[in-house]
Amino acid sequence: MANRGMLRVGVVGVGLRAEIARHVTESGVAAEIVAASDPDERGRARAREMFGAIEVVAGHQELAKLVDAAIVTSPDWTHAEIAVDLLRAGVAVYLEKPLATTLPDADAVLAAAQETGTKLYIGHNFRHAAVVRTLHDVVTRGEIGEVKAVWCRHFVGNGGDYYFKDWHADRSRVNSLLLQKASHDLDVIHYLAGGFTRRVTAMGDLAVYGEITDRSGQGDRLADDWFSFDNWPPATQTGLNPVVDVEDLSMVHMRLDNGVLASYEQCHFTPDYWRNYTVIGTEGRAENFGDTGGGAVKVWNRRRGWSLDGDLEHPIDGVASGHQDADLLTMTEFLRYVVHGDPPELSPIAAREAVATGALATQSLRSGSVPIDVPPLPETVAAHFSPPEGNRR
Repeated sequence: MANRGMLRVGVVGVGLRAEIARHVTESGVAAEIVAASDPDERGRARAREMFGAIEVVAGHQELAKLVDAAIVTSPDWTHAEIAVDLLRAGVAVYLEKPLATTLPDADAVLAAAQETGTKLYIGHNFRHAAVVRTLHDVVTRGEIGEVKAVWCRHFVGNGGDYYFKDWHADRSRVNSLLLQKASHDLDVIHYLAGGFTRRVTAMGDLAVYGEITDRSGQGDRLADDWFSFDNWPPATQTGLNPVVDVEDLSMVHMRLDNGVLASYEQCHFTPDYWRNYTVIGTEGRAENFGDTGGGAVKVWNRRRGWSLDGDLEHPIDGVASGHQDADLLTMTEFLRYVVHGDPPELSPIAAREAVATGALATQSLRSGSVPIDVPPLPETVAAHFSPPEGNRR
């Protein structure tokens, strides 16, 4: 039973990512988890185990009657329908990224928020990661001049375990890993560049995991149950999802509305697991080595030959692995937005632009790498949301 004066929060979809809801009690905001929903009894059992004596129901429509706000951590293909239903029921929504798996669905969610006036927050927790904050600070301090190019190489060393043994491998569920996995990085590229993609082209392939014939799947298990660093090399993986038709190697080129050029590369069969950003400006460049605590952002802003050491070096703080620190900051920002009206750093518009880039890049790579222009949001919808601060400098 919720305490008087406490924001009543529910969780929709209780898989591994529902762990982020544990941060509600650590946020310092007057809020508590009072209910959860999952169509699967195993998910409902996990809810009771994770959150204790709360109301547990099967459907999100039933949950909507019990809460003021909902944390949606259900599978990607369900995001848009659930978010629209909750918004129309007057329930404030935390929607785990990606906002949707297609651009029309993403726009439908934003339209529902605009039409109802219900608060919508998209959980791009990587915006709060120390590596991103450090790089952004370098840019805003002017250490590399005016940004002209942003490159990101994403080495998804755990890709075989994380994305090819369950529904993530099925394009009917995720559309593309340029949405499920890349939406973080596409948003960060926009954030560091100070603009949004307006034209995109891409190429990609199912280069390794498409050759594996063991498609026995993992049954009722979750990724933590089957993950192991011993699952190496990639071609020896077993127990892949029965359907494997998403690309495990992708490359994207982008032209932003402010003239910045950007690229994103994603590979799911590297031995190491991290992402590397390079930001090039008119007076230098910045690059991160490591993307968690203990890493560093280096800046080169003097003319020279090759040098491992930068002219400036900024340590990356935070956790040594994972993103628990960013998750706490993200959940706190959502709750403060709902309870106190504090505007979040990331507008739903920015989340929409990440989906637009990933979805249209997927269309490009599956259509012979044709260039595709990103359509604008309807003006009435765009005007509803506060300007995406941090994307416009």
